[in-house]
Amino acid sequence: MPDLIHPTAIISRKAKLGKNVKIGQFTTIYDNVVIGDDSEVGGYCELGVANQHSAGEPLVIGGRALIRSHSIFYEASVFGEQLITGHRVTVREKTAAGVNLQIGTLTDIQGSCRIGDYVRMHSNVHVGQLSTIGDYVWIFPYVVLTNDPHPPSEVMRGVTVEDYAVIATMTTVLPGVKVGKNALIGAHSLLGSDAQPGKIYAGKAAEERGDVSAVRLKDGTRRPAYPWIKHFRRGYPVEVIEKWEKMINEGAL
Repeated sequence: MPDLIHPTAIISRKAKLGKNVKIGQFTTIYDNVVIGDDSEVGGYCELGVANQHSAGEPLVIGGRALIRSHSIFYEASVFGEQLITGHRVTVREKTAAGVNLQIGTLTDIQGSCRIGDYVRMHSNVHVGQLSTIGDYVWIFPYVVLTNDPHPPSEVMRGVTVEDYAVIATMTTVLPGVKVGKNALIGAHSLLGSDAQPGKIYAGKAAEERGDVSAVRLKDGTRRPAYPWIKHFRRGYPVEVIEKWEKMINEGAL
């Protein structure tokens, strides 16, 4: 419907917008952009910015996306359905992400990253080039995933974060480090070596502090806080929760 597009928006005739796509004021959508049905793009955004690395590949945003104001997305990235951003987000070229990625305000995702399904990034997160992030990962405010082992240089070694891992606020992960499945990295940590699956790491430099299952919920129940999928379900669809229940019942965690 025409009234879904603000009159100040600039939209290329070559862009491909699905049904019921809403575009806010002063937003620019360039040629090489595909936006799925029932999506909303806030004001003052730029989608499909080209540079020498994008090679003319399209920016593809799946249906039911919500991109909030002042966000910038470059060409040559692909996002699954239900992408959600905060304000002033920047995503560079050649990033591939699964469904329901949530990117917090002022978060910066550099190029050539791989991101799984249902990843949650809070505000002011920096994801360096060549980072690989699995499914159901939580990354909290002011986390930095680095990639240059001796800056400045042309050597790039991306961080890997495996499924269900949690990286708490103000943590820096150094180049090439792997955060294992279900690992917990404590707040204000500097992680310079691989974090083993299911373990807690904390400190500067971060050291192993035991099993994540030792952490208890501070709700009076004393239930284990990790793996977190045993008690936290908010925002996840029924099919995901059912999958988790099956994993728990089968002891697959």
